[in-house]
Amino acid sequence: MNIKIISRSGDAIEVPASGSGSLMEVIRSSDNDELMALCGGCCSCATCHVYIDDAYVDLLPVLSEDESDLLDSSSHRRANSRLSCQIHIAPELEGMAVSIAPED
Repeated sequence: MNIKIISRSGDAIEVPASGSGSLMEVIRSSDNDELMALCGGCCSCATCHVYIDDAYVDLLPVLSEDESDLLDSSSHRRANSRLSCQIHIAPELEGMAVSIAPED
């Protein structure tokens, strides 16, 4: 299974995404160093903010109140914004593209 990661400059790479980890872990294991993920996946910061390909948004679990509150702290929030630490890799996400959101 592969996920496409799009950097802030628009460069795209496809990376393998196997197992049951989070999207944040997949991005951090790639060569992309733009995703800070300071809390390490505890849903207590918004430094793993990404934009999800619109075709995949409805395949993801509903935003939790905590995730939504953290995204509200970003001046770059969009309808397809998510915290990558809250997205667990699943087969239906094969081929999904995610863009790293601008840093706040």
